[in-house]
Amino acid sequence: MNKKPFTNLTIALPESRQLDILADLFTKRDANVIRCPLVAIHDSPKSEVIKQWLNEFITTPPDILIILTGEGIRRLTGFAERFNLSAQWRQALSKVYKIARGPKPNRALKELDLQAQELALEPTTDGMLLSLDQIDLSHKRLAVQLYGEDPNKKLQNYLQQRNVEFTTVAPYIYASDVETEQVIGLIQQLSDNKIDIICFTSKSQYTRMEKVADQYQLSTKLKQGLQQVKIAAVGPVVADQLRTAGYEIAVMPQEKYFMKPMATAVEKMIELS
Repeated sequence: MNKKPFTNLTIALPESRQLDILADLFTKRDANVIRCPLVAIHDSPKSEVIKQWLNEFITTPPDILIILTGEGIRRLTGFAERFNLSAQWRQALSKVYKIARGPKPNRALKELDLQAQELALEPTTDGMLLSLDQIDLSHKRLAVQLYGEDPNKKLQNYLQQRNVEFTTVAPYIYASDVETEQVIGLIQQLSDNKIDIICFTSKSQYTRMEKVADQYQLSTKLKQGLQQVKIAAVGPVVADQLRTAGYEIAVMPQEKYFMKPMATAVEKMIELS
């Protein structure tokens, strides 16, 4: 019998929401999986701010809605349902010109039987800016759904430079999902070269590791560990963050930035190594 692709390999998964799905993709290939969900996603505690934004969106819809994440659309829809604004939210959303940063936000729209009129040229902030460069924004009102609590100063500065009137909404936040001791343990395993591959699926995962490392004087160990492990990134946003931090990305899906394509890309990398 042929050996499965990941036999004798240890793969660390800091994913939270789809951890079971991702873990199954690797365990069925015979990998030793380390589960370490680094962050959880929660509704923004600023519910009154979200309610006000939704009411304004419904009453005077913007000309363009920039959607950075699918999670944002799902959370806004959840808030609308709790505020008894579901029908009005969906109707207003259907009338607005929607630009999605990538396929994930568009997939969230499809769950509402809607779709984006345009996808960013690349699924990054820079890709969004390139798309906006091609649009006449004169006398247009925009709304921006942010990525977690990240204000995305680059995007906001761009809109300000173009003298665009816009509002922002941050419908969800990231919170720690595992005890700090487990994060310390993951950093130690990376430093001890006990992990072959680590798969990052969101920027907040590395941010959490970095925060814990700074707090417990483990920054050197984290750096050493990530420099010697093979890093898989689910897409260019995560990859850019890690490259900026000084790390090499061993593998990333080329087109579809989801869990299964990432697992497939990792498998191809192993087969070719």
